[in-house]
Amino acid sequence: MQTHPFLLKIRSFLSYRLFTNLLFVLLGIIVFGVLYGNVTPKTLDIHLYEDAPTTIRAPKKFVDEEATAKKKEEAKAEVASVYTPKEGAIDNSTSLIHSLLESVNEVKSEKQPEGEEEDLKPPPSQDPNEQLKLLKAKLPKDKNNNVTNSLSDDVLKTLLEASEDDLSRVETIVSTQMKIIMENGVKEEELNEAKLNLEQRITNYSFKGDLSTAAVKLGKVAIEPTLYYDAEKTDELKKLAEANVEKVEIIEGGVIVEDGELITPKKYSILKSLGMVEDTFSFRPYIGLALFVLVVISSLYYFFYTLEVTEERKQNYLILTSIVFVISLLIMKIVGLIEQLEINDIAFIFPAAFTGMILRILLNERIAMMMVFILSACSSIVFHQQFSGSIDIEIAIYTLFSGVSGILFLVSRNQRSNILRAGIYVALVNILILGFLILLSGTSYSNSEYVYYIVFALVSGIMSSILTIGFLPFFEAGFGILSSMRLVELSSPTQPLLKKLLTDAPGTYHHSVMVANLAEAACEAIGANGLLARVGCYYHDVGKSKRPHFFIENQLNMGNPHDRVSPETSRDVIISHASDGAQMLRKHKLPKEIVDIAEQHHGTTLLKFFYYKAKEQGKDVKEEEYRYPGPKPQTREAAVISIADSVEAAVRSKKSPTQAEIKQLVHSIVQDRLQDGQFNECDISLKQLETVKRSLCETLNGIFHPRIEYPELQAKGEEA
Repeated sequence: MQTHPFLLKIRSFLSYRLFTNLLFVLLGIIVFGVLYGNVTPKTLDIHLYEDAPTTIRAPKKFVDEEATAKKKEEAKAEVASVYTPKEGAIDNSTSLIHSLLESVNEVKSEKQPEGEEEDLKPPPSQDPNEQLKLLKAKLPKDKNNNVTNSLSDDVLKTLLEASEDDLSRVETIVSTQMKIIMENGVKEEELNEAKLNLEQRITNYSFKGDLSTAAVKLGKVAIEPTLYYDAEKTDELKKLAEANVEKVEIIEGGVIVEDGELITPKKYSILKSLGMVEDTFSFRPYIGLALFVLVVISSLYYFFYTLEVTEERKQNYLILTSIVFVISLLIMKIVGLIEQLEINDIAFIFPAAFTGMILRILLNERIAMMMVFILSACSSIVFHQQFSGSIDIEIAIYTLFSGVSGILFLVSRNQRSNILRAGIYVALVNILILGFLILLSGTSYSNSEYVYYIVFALVSGIMSSILTIGFLPFFEAGFGILSSMRLVELSSPTQPLLKKLLTDAPGTYHHSVMVANLAEAACEAIGANGLLARVGCYYHDVGKSKRPHFFIENQLNMGNPHDRVSPETSRDVIISHASDGAQMLRKHKLPKEIVDIAEQHHGTTLLKFFYYKAKEQGKDVKEEEYRYPGPKPQTREAAVISIADSVEAAVRSKKSPTQAEIKQLVHSIVQDRLQDGQFNECDISLKQLETVKRSLCETLNGIFHPRIEYPELQAKGEEA
């Protein structure tokens, strides 16, 4: 990847760290600016007690706290009070009546205690006041049921005046009726009602004199509640009922106010809480967006910080990634604006796979995958169905799967037709994802709506391919990116320089093809770019087309011109083919990687044949004068090509090389380059060089395999 001249000028003024940080800040500002309008709450010019100008829907799910609280209070009010039965209440009441009347009888028939003499026993008192006094002394003094205070003196006197049979009848009637009432349950708050009921029941019976009134009073004193309010259990039930109340929610998109409906205080309060009234403003959406942008930029910063490439290449990657990201955001924004024209679900037409596909072609899968995840998060903000402050999970899932499928289906990046094929596969994935989302929602659609969804999914996939193919040349030219697709195009024999090489130097062309076969296999064996090595080999000797006959592979049925010139002239012609080739490649604007291979494939090696020829002629020569100007190979691909170039020429010079001879030749050439320091400036290891040697031997053994002799065919001039 080459650095754009404009960027080089900027870098001359700024340090790498400062320039990179400025890029991240600028990208953050752009992302914030693009998404700003999608988080800005849409306010309405509405006022209390006015008619709504249009139907107002909730931009997001909203909990109506006031209605929820009211519903909770209603639920608590519906909870019935819990009453606990009082054990033995009926027995206590009947016992009270029995003991009271028994006391009356005792007072009336007071007797001398046993053991006293008969003549000392006083006669029963006939004084009513004395009897009343004795009766009160016998009555219970329980503070909760002080019968003395509850029954008047008149009632007690009436009971004292009644006969024993009348008192027995009173006890039977009062106890029976009281028991009937108490068995039906008497609550504390219903006690007065129970007393009135008892009174009505007792008055239905006839008694002598005032005995009826006394019986009623006696019953009212004795009756008591049989059910007592249990505050603790009632509280528990109310809390449970309150907890079971669901919050009153207005769902996203739910109608708050109908068109023309009066805006009541409650409706106005809801609209104000949602920030939909003009006089309400909140920084919260913008703070949330700022946090989102911070997460995105931090993720990118960490990713590129840990990227194991040179600082210059890392910076170029960042610039390219940022440009693709911004382009995708702008396309997303345009689709979002179209969505506001009330074209339902037009968001699904967004070419979500474009970002992942083009970044995979230009850079690598990791960067492409990361940007797909970020873009899917952004899509959930942009395509929020006109509800500010909300996110659309469905479109996020759709964008994510579409983008990931674009990366996965782009198996081969060597031809543009493969991009279009990947787009078709992406479209099929889009249809499946849309089907999943539609069926999961349970919403029924018409046939025409299903057709719209299918069309949107297809357009999204195809458009992703078209945009990738359309933008690819601009990025390749602008950043000097040598993509696999560009390499395949450069390998075509119809390329002007290759046509020139084939026409003017056919031997060199054949040599280049042979070297390409060797270098590609060796590069792939060590994990280098085999396609780059192949194409680089096609062009590495293009400089020979300037003076083709000075190179032995092109000397067919002609004398060797080097026999007629001095070693110095031969040296200049041979050495110049590297610089001539680089100059021709630059003139035809071929990628820098190809130019570098043409310049570096001989490194600074010594032109031994003409160097020793000059020395044999007794000339005072320096070794530096017969060395290629270089530079030495800077990449593994250039290093492998330099070995393959020498190996192919050396093996081809032998008539029928054996496997042992090929192995010895390859080993000696590699050792010579190592000792000469030709690999000191590239990142190829000794272990990788062993792999390269093994690969070269295998390929050469396949090319120069032993042939079976057929005497009859040879006699006819044919070769097996």
